[in-house]
Amino acid sequence: MSTPTVLFVCVHNAGRSQMAAGYLRAFAGERVRVLSAGSEPADSLNPVAVAAMAEEGIDIAGAVPELLDPDAVRASDVVITMGCGDSCPVFPGTRYEDWELADPAGRDLETVRGIRDEIRARVEALVADVLAE
Repeated sequence: MSTPTVLFVCVHNAGRSQMAAGYLRAFAGERVRVLSAGSEPADSLNPVAVAAMAEEGIDIAGAVPELLDPDAVRASDVVITMGCGDSCPVFPGTRYEDWELADPAGRDLETVRGIRDEIRARVEALVADVLAE
């Protein structure tokens, strides 16, 4: 069986998608290839998202927002968009999910912790699901 690829997409690739990617890397290790991108990538990560993940022992500070590339979508087994209505290219045979999540941009740490915890629960379920296939 080949290693499944999961792509997380949000507009700025600076908060939600980076937190989800951080969790998936931490939970699945080398068993899943993890990508994240944005339709309009920010210049840098949301520092509050970085701080919220650091509380979990996951360092995403070195991640860089990347522009969504149709080839990344084509190469992915699962594409997860983050409640931001992204226009994502659709390819047959690719599984798509949309996670309705609040945008952590401009929010305080307490609010971002709630978003982080919701992402963690969804990623835990995703790991079990993707590795069971």
